[in-house]
Amino acid sequence: MEISLRSSAPVVTGRLGRVVTDRLELQPIDEKSVTALAPVFAKPEVWKYPYGRAFGAAETEEFVASQTEHWNVLGFGLWLVIDRHSSRTLGYVGLAVPTFLPQVLPAVEVGWRLDPDVWGNGYATEAGAAALDGAFGALGLPQVISLPQVDNPASVRVAERLGMHASHTILAPETQSRGPVEIVVMELTSDQWLSRNPGT
Repeated sequence: MEISLRSSAPVVTGRLGRVVTDRLELQPIDEKSVTALAPVFAKPEVWKYPYGRAFGAAETEEFVASQTEHWNVLGFGLWLVIDRHSSRTLGYVGLAVPTFLPQVLPAVEVGWRLDPDVWGNGYATEAGAAALDGAFGALGLPQVISLPQVDNPASVRVAERLGMHASHTILAPETQSRGPVEIVVMELTSDQWLSRNPGT
C-alpha cells in the first residue's frame, strides 16, 4: 500500500494532525477508531453511494486499517468528526489520495461521510473547510478535488459551498464490491481558496 500511496500522491510540504473548529474536534483516524465508526457505518445511508448498503464489522476494520496506513505513510488523511459538546462521533471528513480512480492521479480529494442523524447542520462544510485550510496551508497543495457521484446532489452541494467547481464527469469502473459509478470531478485551487478566505 505504501508504494501505491506514495506514487499516487502529489508532493506535500508538511503534515496534519488534530484540529479543532467552532463545533467539532477532528482527530486522525487510527486503529482505535473502529469502535467509534462502526455504528455510523452500520447505517445504509452512509454508504449508499457507491455501495447501496451499510458496512459490516470486517469492512469497517479494513477501512480503518487503510486510513491508519494513509496517515502513517503520507502524514495526512481522514479525521474522525467529533461533536465537541456531546463527544459523539459523527463520521469522518478529510483528505485522501483517490487510488480507486487512476485517471485523476496524482491528486488529493476532500471527502466526507456523516451520520444521517446530523445531516443538514453544516458539519461537512465546517470540517471540509478545515481540511482545505490544511491542504493549502501545511501541506502546500496547489489543488484539491472532490469526487461526488453524479446522482448524489447533496454531496455536490457541499463541494460547491466549499468553493469547488465542476470540471468534468468520469466513470469509475466496476469493482468486486460495486458497479460502475459516474463521478463529478470538482476542483479548487489554492489561489481560489485564498481569495475566498484571505485570513487563512
